[in-house]
Amino acid sequence: MLAQIFSITAPVFLLALAGYFWARMRAPFDLDFVTRLSLTFSVPCLIFATLVRAEIDPAAFRDIAVASLVAYAAITLAVAPILWLGGLSQRTFLAPVIFGNTGNVGLPVALFAYGEQGLALAMVVFAVMAILSFTVGIYMVAGVGRPSEALKQPLVYASILGGLFAVMDWDLPEWLMSALGLAGQIAIPLMLLTLGVSIARLRVGDIGRAALVSIAKYAVCAGVAFATARVVGLPEVAAGVLLLQLAMPVAVTNYMLAARYKCDPDAVAGLVVVSTVLSLGVIPAALALLL
Repeated sequence: MLAQIFSITAPVFLLALAGYFWARMRAPFDLDFVTRLSLTFSVPCLIFATLVRAEIDPAAFRDIAVASLVAYAAITLAVAPILWLGGLSQRTFLAPVIFGNTGNVGLPVALFAYGEQGLALAMVVFAVMAILSFTVGIYMVAGVGRPSEALKQPLVYASILGGLFAVMDWDLPEWLMSALGLAGQIAIPLMLLTLGVSIARLRVGDIGRAALVSIAKYAVCAGVAFATARVVGLPEVAAGVLLLQLAMPVAVTNYMLAARYKCDPDAVAGLVVVSTVLSLGVIPAALALLL
């Protein structure tokens, strides 16, 4: 069991660590360009190609999408009063606690744990999170938000089209699918390297508070994911994917939003770093329970 967990987590953390040391050596890394390349090109290609090729009952996609929406709503309802009781700013902490790193970390963990089937299901959770993050998440941080923000994200269209092709059992020419698959293969390494570089460049504030909030995040998100999977009746693999995706560390995109809208970005940076460090123990523990 320990060898299996190590084989799943080691590639994820080693690539992120490579990105971290790359940045610490002050080697060139255009973070804006790589992030844009990932989110607008390689990740959409990966999502579409994986969903089209996935041999999964379309009902499974529907069920995990519904479960994701229910879980994110439940997490919001659970976290908001906790932050209020703790005297913490909702604008600063609510979105980071809700929206974890389902892309950079969640997708590769799901892939290594459950194979192509797990990756396809994890992409549904990732797509739901991305849509909510670019709409509701922006509103939480800035006090304003427009649904049109989500419509600007190519990964949303890749998810919709990929799901449609999967449900309708449509195919594209093999040469085109090969090209999309090849483009998608760079997504996961790029995202992990970007995560490491981003963490190395963050300015971290209040480690103690970040640790307490991160622990609360993991407890609430894991508990909600487990309960939601039981209520919705997700099968074993889908339930495991949902729990893994919701138990991911705080996403770096939360820091970007906090910096953009001047909402205590150092505090959010602390959450990103501390929750990512804690994930070195949380993710293996979750895998030990699931596998």
